Amino acid sequence: MADDIEETLLGGPLRYTRREVEARAGVSDDFARRIWQALGFPVPPDDEVAFTDGDVAALVEIREVLSHELVDEETVLQLVRAVGQTMGRLASWLGDVWLQRLGALPSDEPVTSDLVTAALVATEELRPSFERLLLHGWRRQLTAAGMRAAASTAAARADPAAGVARLAVGFADVVSFTRLSRSLDGDALAGFVERFEWAVTHIVAECGGRVVKTLGDEVLFVAPAAGPAAEIGLRVAERFNEDPDFPKVRVGLACGEVIQRLGDVFGTPVNMAARLTSTAYPGTVLADAGLVSALPSGPYDASGLRPRPLQGLGRVRPYLLRRPKA
Repeated sequence: MADDIEETLLGGPLRYTRREVEARAGVSDDFARRIWQALGFPVPPDDEVAFTDGDVAALVEIREVLSHELVDEETVLQLVRAVGQTMGRLASWLGDVWLQRLGALPSDEPVTSDLVTAALVATEELRPSFERLLLHGWRRQLTAAGMRAAASTAAARADPAAGVARLAVGFADVVSFTRLSRSLDGDALAGFVERFEWAVTHIVAECGGRVVKTLGDEVLFVAPAAGPAAEIGLRVAERFNEDPDFPKVRVGLACGEVIQRLGDVFGTPVNMAARLTSTAYPGTVLADAGLVSALPSGPYDASGLRPRPLQGLGRVRPYLLRRPKA
């Protein structure tokens, strides 16, 4: 079964040891080791046949990329690490989809090795379409990232070389998720998380923000300015306040300079948004003074609350963000 999976999805049989792949591709042992580790795989023993012609071709491509004047080994390793993490999650996601499909079969039709093999064959048949979709999605996301960088630079709000930008940051968190998760079985819990992530992701995209990452019961997002971030926060809280079958969600927002690295964000505004989320009442949105001061006048109402100690940040005065009363 394992051999069938490898040969079907890798497009050919395992032919080479690590040393043979490195020799054929013309890359050093140390660099090849770092590539495999950056992809998220352990380095196999020297005598293990674990690589295909496709692995040789990939290393040759990497070697050719290194010939560009703007690219060095560290740049390649950072990109490979990003690919490994992203593709690892995507592959697990697609695997779960297939398992759900197989699990949905009638109970009198057992999941046999032949059925799993048939699913793998179907995966290979659909692979060209998936790869084209993946490439198109990557191009669209790359274009969007480029436009964001260009806009930030034009507005003198970013230092591309340092990866620093002035952004609004937000966390959306499901209230009492730990307690709720204990009462759900695996399928129900997965459905719950998917429902939450889908709703928040849709709102973030609709308002012009970007989801940085999801952590089960929590979503980290950024927006180019305070106004879109406030709209995201309020819409998320309202969406789940109106749903009697779903727990309430609380949101924390902050604005300031953040460090952007490999698609993630770091810095005081990120910590501030996280701390505000943890102190917000269910179904509400809290913001820091920086975000409130940058809000456009009219669409939002911000009420100052008592200053409170926030871990690592000292005493902070949060603001309760609401829509103006009619």
